Amino acid sequence: MSRFTTACVLLFGANFFSVAQVFSQETAETLPTAAPDPLSVMVAMFRWEGLLFSLAIIAIAWVIIRFADRLVEQLGNIFADRRLFIHKISAFFHFAVYFVTVVCVVLLSFKISKEILIIFSGTVAVAFGFALKDLAASLIAGVMILLDRPFQVGDRISFGEQYGDVIAIGLRSVKLQTLDDSTVTIPNNMFLGQVTSCGNYGVVDMQIMVDFYVGIDQDAVKAREIIQEVAANARFVYLPKPIKVIVAQVVIDNCVALRFRLKAYVLDTQYEKDFETDVTLHVMKLFSEHGIQPPALLNRSVDVPKKQM
Repeated sequence: MSRFTTACVLLFGANFFSVAQVFSQETAETLPTAAPDPLSVMVAMFRWEGLLFSLAIIAIAWVIIRFADRLVEQLGNIFADRRLFIHKISAFFHFAVYFVTVVCVVLLSFKISKEILIIFSGTVAVAFGFALKDLAASLIAGVMILLDRPFQVGDRISFGEQYGDVIAIGLRSVKLQTLDDSTVTIPNNMFLGQVTSCGNYGVVDMQIMVDFYVGIDQDAVKAREIIQEVAANARFVYLPKPIKVIVAQVVIDNCVALRFRLKAYVLDTQYEKDFETDVTLHVMKLFSEHGIQPPALLNRSVDVPKKQM
């Protein structure tokens, strides 16, 4: 509603002089010798006798909304399983009360002729156009997503800071179920300008990566064997696809370390974190048993030759 309100205010300001000009022409027709200034035109547009009724309508609307809010709160406590449905009805009721109140106040407080009504109707139509611009873009993007199919319902994707399963693809938005069981709604037009990463793309198995870090002076061959063996015997591993352990020398926190990156496939995307947890716990246990230590600062002594006398 903020976008719609801003558009209305800007367009109303841009068209105010047109309204004043129309009203001035009507006034000039009735009073040919008078040349009303903008201030008098503005004052003449008000129905001063209707202001009192407008204030009364606003007060009644405020009382109705307050009563409805208290009623919704009580009904939500009584019917806890229907609380969300009750709040949906409350939102529509609020909108209806606001709309009726605004219409009544405008009709009672302003002298609206046919020309002024046409100008305001055009202003509202353009304001709705600005407000619905993003909606139209999302609808077009939704059609493109359905045709191009960068991901499907059930795929596990990464988009921006969001990571989870696609549970619905609509014409306006995509619903994502994150791993912390939150439902995220993303407008379709955002997918056109940003990169989306899909982990499984229509299949249930998915490759995941788990990193392990050990000291540069540890037994790298044994560490790699442990990770390979644990991954091959882990729960939820998908053995028809290969298991790889890639070793690289990296620097973390000013320490030179060996990074062991496990790349393996899990049976189903829903077991991703279970597989990662099982492998990590088992590997760390075996590292401890075989004395394989994590990265640490190493002190290296340098022999300085003595000067000859």
